[in-house]
Amino acid sequence: MKYGVNRQILLITAGAVWIIAGANILRIGIVTWLNTSQDWMFKIGEATVVFLLFFVLVFRRLYYKHTQRIEQKKERRNCPFSFFDVKSWITMIFMISLGITIRSFHLLPETFISVFYTGLSIALILTGVLFIRYWWIRRKTFAS
Repeated sequence: MKYGVNRQILLITAGAVWIIAGANILRIGIVTWLNTSQDWMFKIGEATVVFLLFFVLVFRRLYYKHTQRIEQKKERRNCPFSFFDVKSWITMIFMISLGITIRSFHLLPETFISVFYTGLSIALILTGVLFIRYWWIRRKTFAS
């Protein structure tokens, strides 16, 4: 591939994409959180549950799946978008579209959006940090 990238760049890109997505969702969560400022302690507990569910049951598994897949790539030059497989790209596009639709048509109350988005965003950001951490730990082995 003429404009391909190595495995290190794939890991850094994966981390950056997860962190950027998480930061955007966190921004939305915080804005809606501030608009619905009652029961903060209860909302923090709910957001923590959302975080744990998504991180432990979904994102951590995806992190292991994608780091293993990237690690096994043989080519020196890979498609810059190959840090995800096709199924993950489709899932991400679906989730973004669903989130935009739900907010645009006000299908769920802002109290739910604030809690759900805050917990989800922290799980996304932590997963992105794991990708960057994995690259940092393995950076010297990629050179050889």
